[in-house]
Amino acid sequence: MSNTQDTIAILGGTGDQGLGLALRFCQAGRRVLIGSRKAERAVEAAENVRSQVPGAQVEGLGNEEATAGAGIVILSVPFEHTAGTLKTIKESLREGQIVVSMAVPLATAIGDGAVRTVGIWQGSAAELVASLVPKGVEVVSAFQNVSAHRLQHLGHPVECDVVVSGAKAAREAIMALCPLVDGLRALDGGPLSNARIVEELTALIIGLNIRHKAPDGLGIRFTGLPEGH
Repeated sequence: MSNTQDTIAILGGTGDQGLGLALRFCQAGRRVLIGSRKAERAVEAAENVRSQVPGAQVEGLGNEEATAGAGIVILSVPFEHTAGTLKTIKESLREGQIVVSMAVPLATAIGDGAVRTVGIWQGSAAELVASLVPKGVEVVSAFQNVSAHRLQHLGHPVECDVVVSGAKAAREAIMALCPLVDGLRALDGGPLSNARIVEELTALIIGLNIRHKAPDGLGIRFTGLPEGH
């Protein structure tokens, strides 16, 4: 696998969750390109990562450049910016890449609360992404329910299961990223349509965080999983 194919681009890596993933993947020794609409913000985020993870292989770029330089492209942008971001990077995407959708259609996109979601014609944010990428680019749903705050606490395990949905080979490639983050466990979520369920869980978790006064964010665990799965 070439260095480019091994590289992870995180678009929206200047936000809390994207930055947290960048920190964790760099801590695990992976090369990360942080993308942003404004390249200078991405450069600042990369400097932040290097300050916390000495020797980190990280670079800040505009979204188009970051996309072109990676085999895996993680979309860590708010739902309302998902379609717009995909439009700007469409020419940079190529066959064989994997795009990871982390978006959740929270009702904040229409001025409502984060404890509710809005309906999407395609069924989920991930399926919306799949309808917008060029042919030959695989879309996988993952990481929606991982606490941004816990990702950034580098000395502590995150303690959360990640349900990964999409085509089998692409799904397995993203599942392989999860053990790079201490405390994350990947679960095979089957076809991309199951993203509809996972995305809805995020709104539930946000409500639980509020009601249980858990500012660092709750994680989810599935019990009874056979050993080795």
